[in-house]
Formats: sequence, structure tokens, C-alpha cells
Amino acid sequence: MSKSRLLSLSDISACEYAPMVREPLSADAAGDVAAKLKALADPIRLRLFSLVASHAGGEACVCDISGDFDVTQPTISHHLKVLKDAGLLASERRASWVYYSVVPEALRNLSAVLSIATDDAARTGASA
Repeated sequence: MSKSRLLSLSDISACEYAPMVREPLSADAAGDVAAKLKALADPIRLRLFSLVASHAGGEACVCDISGDFDVTQPTISHHLKVLKDAGLLASERRASWVYYSVVPEALRNLSAVLSIATDDAARTGASA
């Protein structure tokens, strides 16, 4: 994976939403975060997301990842669409194949919303 494609999750300053430990989420923010978590809550989708995120080059073709599952290709496509609709994956068609990649901002936002900020952890003596 190239350095430009590495997903840094430690910088919460770029998060669209504040960590839940600092302030309550707005209704809109809670809806957005819940949609992403719901999309990831399915074991097949979570594995697909992980396969795409960890694939060499930071993107994966459907043909590269669909063989790891005991479900049909249309089912894989449905799960990838759910992840894309939730804003977790982006896609690009190249000839007859579709390539998927993780949306770094979405992953950063989820990570930051669920994390305890370093200064909060230090103040309370909790570990991050």
C-alpha cells in the first residue's frame, strides 16, 4: 500500500463530529454514524470492508474479493452497494470490473467519534 493511501486514524481534529466523550452527537451526526455502523454490523460486509481496506494499493476489484465468501456474486455486489451507500466505500468502473476503495474521511470520522481524545484520557487517567 502506498504511503498516500495509508489511513491515519489518530488525528481527530479532522473529524466532522466531536468525540462522544466531549459533547453529545447532534441528531444528524447520530444518524450518519448509526448508518455507517449499521452497514458494518453485518459479518459479510465487515469482512468485505476489511478486504478492501487491506488490499494492496488500497483498492480491490470485485473479482479479487468475491472468492472468499460462500455467497453468490450478486449477494457480494449487494453488500458492497450497502457499504458504498453508507459512505464507507467509493467505487470506480474500469472496463467490465468495478474497483472499490475505502473513503478515508468516513473511517476517520468513525474512529474519532468513538475515541477518547488523548488530552481527555490524560486528564481522567484513562487509557485510550
